[in-house]
Amino acid sequence: MHYALNLRTFFYSHYFYLGLRFATGLVGVTLITLQFADMATAMTVCIGALCTALMDMPSPLRHKFNEMSASVLLCSAVTLLISLCAPLHWLLMTMLVLISFLACMMVVYGKKSMPLQLATLFIMTMSMEHSMSVKQSFIHTGLFTLGAVAYLAYAMGISWMLRHRIKQQVLAEALFELAAYIDIKADFYDTRYNLNEQFNKLVRHQSVLADRQQASRDLILRAHQNSKDAIVVQVHVCMLDLYELILSTHTDYAQLRMHLADSPVLTTLRDLAYKAARDIESVAYDVTRKKASYAEISYTPELEAVEAELAAIQRRIDEGKPQQEALAVLRAQRNKIRAIIKMIGELHQASQKVYDTTPFWVDADMGPFLSQQKYELRMILSHLRMDSPIFRFSLRVAMAISVGLAVAAWLPYAAHSYWIVLTIVIILKPSFSMTKQRRGDRIVGTIIGCVITALIIRFLNHPAIILGILVLATVATPTFIYLRYRYAAIAVSVMILLQMHLIAPGNNDLIMERLVDTFTGAAVATAFSFVLANWEYQTLPRLIREVLDVNLRYMQASFDLLQGKGKDDFAYRIERKRLMDSLAALSSALVRMLDEPSSKQRAVEDINLFIVQNYLLVAHVAALRAILRRHVNELPKEPVNAMLGESHDQVVGILSQALNRQAGKTAAPTPPTLADTAAVPWSGWPLVQRRIRLLQADAAKIIVHSEAIVRNVV
Repeated sequence: MHYALNLRTFFYSHYFYLGLRFATGLVGVTLITLQFADMATAMTVCIGALCTALMDMPSPLRHKFNEMSASVLLCSAVTLLISLCAPLHWLLMTMLVLISFLACMMVVYGKKSMPLQLATLFIMTMSMEHSMSVKQSFIHTGLFTLGAVAYLAYAMGISWMLRHRIKQQVLAEALFELAAYIDIKADFYDTRYNLNEQFNKLVRHQSVLADRQQASRDLILRAHQNSKDAIVVQVHVCMLDLYELILSTHTDYAQLRMHLADSPVLTTLRDLAYKAARDIESVAYDVTRKKASYAEISYTPELEAVEAELAAIQRRIDEGKPQQEALAVLRAQRNKIRAIIKMIGELHQASQKVYDTTPFWVDADMGPFLSQQKYELRMILSHLRMDSPIFRFSLRVAMAISVGLAVAAWLPYAAHSYWIVLTIVIILKPSFSMTKQRRGDRIVGTIIGCVITALIIRFLNHPAIILGILVLATVATPTFIYLRYRYAAIAVSVMILLQMHLIAPGNNDLIMERLVDTFTGAAVATAFSFVLANWEYQTLPRLIREVLDVNLRYMQASFDLLQGKGKDDFAYRIERKRLMDSLAALSSALVRMLDEPSSKQRAVEDINLFIVQNYLLVAHVAALRAILRRHVNELPKEPVNAMLGESHDQVVGILSQALNRQAGKTAAPTPPTLADTAAVPWSGWPLVQRRIRLLQADAAKIIVHSEAIVRNVV
């Protein structure tokens, strides 16, 4: 379950704060307007505030101002244009289709542009029902802009006052997702769970974790100027270091289960992982409450049990039983878990300290760690071609809206064409998977919302009660729109139906008409989800090449760091982030493809294994780094660096070969495997040698799976 759906954490999450801020702003703007004007004017001002509120998301203050200002200007322009065109039906229909197309083209700017696209299409549909004179159009647009600017000023003021609080909430969300990640890893020690299924689950969650960590970076690393900011910066950096340690705990779980199948130590290891997850959650919980976090969980019983098992295995070895491999694997896991527990302790301490400044890579350029967004016209122009998924999506939406308008005009009853169009806009998304998910949530949410509204009108038909429910629905809509859209669909249905009931209480067919309009819009959106569709398998070759290309750079930075060639790990951190982002993008594409028709699915198993193998390379590098750190004092640098250099050439050769084959080039033969080298009298030598061999073996498997993907996709 998502952490924000738990009542213990819900009221401290940024989702609830967003809903509260949203509802307070909308209700406040409306009530203030009512002091000076009538209800119709207040509703126009309210809709202006609503369109701007759709862009009210956790963002750095400068970005938030730019994003919300863009919404004010664009939505005001659309309002004026549609109002001026409304008296001429043919011109109105033309502009609706054209604006729909242009609004959808804004998706080229990425995820942040999606709310702006929705706001544009929302105000387009809300303006199409009103026929006005030129003077009335300008007055209407002025009132709309007034509400939009009022909410912009309100939201910026609140966000400035709560700027540190929002950082804490977003950081806490990343910590909660890291705890969920450990929960999945804990089940690797449980023989009841299939290892392949657990790997699939882990990889899927990794894309969610990467998204939350990036949101934390974007807020925390852009501006950190005082002691409060220094605390969240240190907790954030400590969280990323902890994440790398968790990656390093990957081992041969099948071998671990085989050697320790009859031992209770597997359950002990799982319990240690679950305790670690709860410990991280306690840090996140305290961060959301603006409190310093202190360790309250004891790992001593489990660690003592592990030590006892290690001693028992050693005794069996002394008796002549061949259990050296079990001893080595369990000892390695023990060491990694101790390192994780120590790092969690540092995570607690990072939340307790008071810093004078932010000692985090002083004068370093944080740009590579942050989301970069450029809003340039040439980006849209470059996608005006039939092979562009964004262009095809824009055409698809424009055609669907044209058909929706035609169907609304044909229906025998007084259909609300704006509601049909709005349903199409909300359901029809760039990918088939997103459309499918949104359609189900929209239909189910609308049905439940209609039933709830019918019960309220039948049994609780009192103005005070209805107004109270309206306020709750207004809070719930933005709270759940990014958390659980189905809940948001329920809330928005209740909110709109109750508003219409208050305005026109005599319409007994209101709920039934709303259901018919929703089903009509959903049917049109479903039909057009197959028109000029963008199937995920079409993007897979590009995503595969990106993963291989980034992995090559990551390996270079990794071996430079392992061999001590750099003064710090800054370059390594950048390349690690880029690789995890590229793997998250490929994993998300795979998940979306699994929601598509089976005839459009390609190389599912090979893509999944390709993701896993690349993930394992990151885990092996993290494990190597942990081993070298642990033995830093007695490290024989010359032979270790020689072995690392040879391994680097081997792995880079393999990845280059895979990348060349993806590009259709003739690849050079795979370099020879690492030669056996004389043992070095150092306790960490067998561990490093074993981990390097695993790294090479998993790199070699990448070629096999990448070639299989090419055969099945291209």
